[in-house]
Amino acid sequence: MSFKPLTTLRRGFGMFWRALDATRRTVLNLLFLIIVIILLVAIFGGGAKPIGAKTALVLEIKGDIVEQHSGNFRDAFMSNVRGDSQRSVQLRDLLTVLDGAAKNKNISSVVLMLDEMDGAGLATLHEVGSAIDRVKAAGKPVIAWGGSYDQKRYLLASHASEVYMHPMGFFMIEGFGRQRNYYRDALDKLGVTVNLMKVGAYKSAAEPYIANGPSPAASEAEAYLYDALWEGYTSDVEKNRKMAPGTVMKIINGLPKMMEEAKGDIGKLALENKLVDGLKTRDEIREMMIKRGEKDSEKKSFRQIAFSDYLERHHEKLFGDAIGVVVAAGEITDGSASPGAIGGVSTANLIRKAREDDQIKAIVLRVDSPGGSAYASELIRRELELTRAAGKPVVVSMGSVAASGGYWISMASDEIIADRSTVTGSIGVFSLIPTADKVADKLGIHTAGHTTTWLAGATNPLRPLDPRFGQLIQSSVTRIYAEFTSKAAVARKTTPAKIDEVGQGRVWTGLQAQERGLVDTIGSYGDALRSAAKRAKLGDDYRVAYIERDDTAFERALELFGATSAQAITIQVKMGLLEATLPNSAVAEAGKELAWLSDLSAGRKPFQAITHCMCGTP
Repeated sequence: MSFKPLTTLRRGFGMFWRALDATRRTVLNLLFLIIVIILLVAIFGGGAKPIGAKTALVLEIKGDIVEQHSGNFRDAFMSNVRGDSQRSVQLRDLLTVLDGAAKNKNISSVVLMLDEMDGAGLATLHEVGSAIDRVKAAGKPVIAWGGSYDQKRYLLASHASEVYMHPMGFFMIEGFGRQRNYYRDALDKLGVTVNLMKVGAYKSAAEPYIANGPSPAASEAEAYLYDALWEGYTSDVEKNRKMAPGTVMKIINGLPKMMEEAKGDIGKLALENKLVDGLKTRDEIREMMIKRGEKDSEKKSFRQIAFSDYLERHHEKLFGDAIGVVVAAGEITDGSASPGAIGGVSTANLIRKAREDDQIKAIVLRVDSPGGSAYASELIRRELELTRAAGKPVVVSMGSVAASGGYWISMASDEIIADRSTVTGSIGVFSLIPTADKVADKLGIHTAGHTTTWLAGATNPLRPLDPRFGQLIQSSVTRIYAEFTSKAAVARKTTPAKIDEVGQGRVWTGLQAQERGLVDTIGSYGDALRSAAKRAKLGDDYRVAYIERDDTAFERALELFGATSAQAITIQVKMGLLEATLPNSAVAEAGKELAWLSDLSAGRKPFQAITHCMCGTP
C-alpha cells in the first residue's frame, strides 16, 4: 500500500508527457501546413500583378548608396522593432532596377526622388549615372526632382532628361577638399604622446596625431588628387547639362553677386543659370506625370511602381555556371567582420568558398576600402593568389576607394578595373603607439615591478616608449613596406624601385593610377563582370552569384543581446572642455578620430602595421 502514491505520480507524469508530445506534434504540423500553403500560394498564386503600359518607375533613394548593407542581425532586428526603414541602398540593386526599366516596354519613364539620398562615392555615382544614361538611350525620359541638391545628388540629377527643384529648395556645389583636425597640441595638453613609425613620404594618415598641420608632401599630394577629381566632376555636370566648359566655376566665383541680384532666391538663380529646368512642388510634379502618362484613379496619382516593388520582380538565377562576386567594402580588420566591413579571415573564407564551388568559374572582387590591417590584407590577397593558381580568373573592380590595404588585396588578379575617379594607390605602411606616461605623472600614477626582460614591460602605455621597442616596430614596418612593393612589382610586372616611385603613400585617381601602371583598365563594375565572363569562356548568358557570409543561429543570438567588440572599445579621454567650446558636430568628429587612435592599441598584438589611407570619398 505504501507504493500507491509513487504509482499514481508515475501514471500522472506519463499522461502529462503524452499530452505534451501530442501538443508538440500538433503545433509542428500546423507550422508545416502554413509553410506548405505559403509555398503553394507563391507558386500558383499568379505572381506579382503585371505592370501596365505607361508605368513610371519611381526611384526614391533613401540613405547611403553602398556596395553592401552593413550592420549585424541585432541592428536589423532593432530597426524592424522600431519600424525604421533601411537607410542604405545597394549599388547592385540600383543597377538591376535601372537596367530592367530600360528593357521593360511597359516602363515609360523614371522619376528620381533625391531628397533622402545621403552619401555615395564618385565611382558609385558614375555607375548609377551610366545606368540612367542607358535608360535615356532606350528612349525613356528620366525626371529628377529634389528640394535640396547637394553636390552628390546633383551629379546624379544632371544625368536626367529634366531636372526640377522645389521653389523654396536649396542648391550647393562646394567643390572637393578637406580641412582635417590636427591634435598634436591637444594631445600634449592631455599628456598623450603618439609615437609614429612609417615608410612613405606621402603617408599622411597619422599626421593629425603628431603634427598641427599637413606636411608639404601631404599638401602636394592632396592638391593633385582633388584638383583632378574636381575637373572630372565639373566636366561631367557641364557635359550632362550641355553647358560651356568652365560654367560651374564661373557660377561659384560669381555666386555672391548673383545671389544679391536674385534677392537671395536660390531657385531663381539655379533656373537662370540652367542648373535646373524648372521650379515645381512635389504635387506639381505629380500632375505633370499624370498628364504625360496614365492616371491611377485608385491612388490619385500617375501609374507608377516603386523601387522596392520593382526590385522584387527580379530574381537571380540559382543554378548554372557563374561568376562569383565577393564584396570587400569597408575597413580591413583582423579576424571576422560583419557585412559592410572586411575581416581578414571572413573575407578570405568567402574567396575560398567561391574557389571550391564547381559552379563558380571566375571571381570578381569588388573593392571599396581605404585599407586597414596589413596582415588581414595579406590573408585575402593570398586566397586570390591560390584561386588564380587553381585556374579560376580573378578580376578586381575598384569602387570609390581602393587604397593602401584596399590596393594590397587587389594585387593578386588577372586584371584591375578602376573608375576614373577611384581613389587608389597609397602604397605605404605605418604604426602608431600612443603612450600616456605624462597623464600618469599628472594623476600621480607610478608604475614599477620586476620583469625578466626589457620586452616584458615595453608595451606598458603608462611608460615612455622604449627606443629599442620603437626600433623593432620601425624594422617591421620597413619590412612590410618592402613586401608591399615587391608583391606590387610582381603583380604589375615591374620592379620594386618603380613601384616605390609611385608609392611612398601617394594617393592617385583611377586615371592617374592607370597612367602609372597601377591599374589596367578604366571601366565599370559591368566591365569587370564581362571581363571575368570572357576569361572564363562563359559567353553572354552567365549567372552572377554574390558570395556572402551567413551568420549562424548562435551568432545571431549573441549579436541580439550584445554589442560588437568595436562598440565596446571607448576612448578614455574627457571631452568636457571641448564640449563647452565646440559645436556638437566638431566634438563628434574629434571623438571619432581619437577613438580610432585608441582602437589601434586595443588589440591583442603589442603593435599593428597599418595600410590605411585615412581618405574618404569626396
